[in-house]
Amino acid sequence: MSSADPSLRLRPWASLVLFFSAYAPLLLILIVKDYDPLHPSWLPRNPELSGTLLCIAVFSSVAILRSMHEITGGLPVVVTKAANKSGDMFGYTIPYMLSFLRVDLGDWQTLISLAIFLAILFVMAYRTQTVFVNPILALAGYMLIDCTFKRGDNEIQAMVVTRMPLSIGKTYQMERLSHYLYVAAAQNGSKKKGESDE
Repeated sequence: MSSADPSLRLRPWASLVLFFSAYAPLLLILIVKDYDPLHPSWLPRNPELSGTLLCIAVFSSVAILRSMHEITGGLPVVVTKAANKSGDMFGYTIPYMLSFLRVDLGDWQTLISLAIFLAILFVMAYRTQTVFVNPILALAGYMLIDCTFKRGDNEIQAMVVTRMPLSIGKTYQMERLSHYLYVAAAQNGSKKKGESDE
């Protein structure tokens, strides 16, 4: 049991990177809105801040996609029930309403308000361990599945992030991220193993 526990709690800095990836498109929208429509230029009105936002958006997106790709192992389980809950990922799109408002990146009050808002969202995502549930994964083809599976005599119900459809009765390898969140390892070897175990 202790060998699986380290995967239950992401480091705060790693969770922060994953959290920013969920809002990478929003950061890009804010950069676009920082351009002056009356005086077109190659640079936005606040190039230093816009450049920082661009780096955060790119780095965080690459980080989460790479981390998902590197998950190649986990606990072998047999799926007994599965329901697609990918629509829950759209909950992250609510803050994107900010893109329809006038946001001045040169205004310190706007920046502080935005920072407080994102900080609250981050604490909520970190405490609930839902940082892996975000639109970037949905755009990359990942699904969120409400899944029930068995490991030995134990039956577990949890949310599973996966890029492949989960078939009932087949065996998959699940990496445990939190008590109610798993990632299905997308490895050909594990899928073939699942098919041979039937």
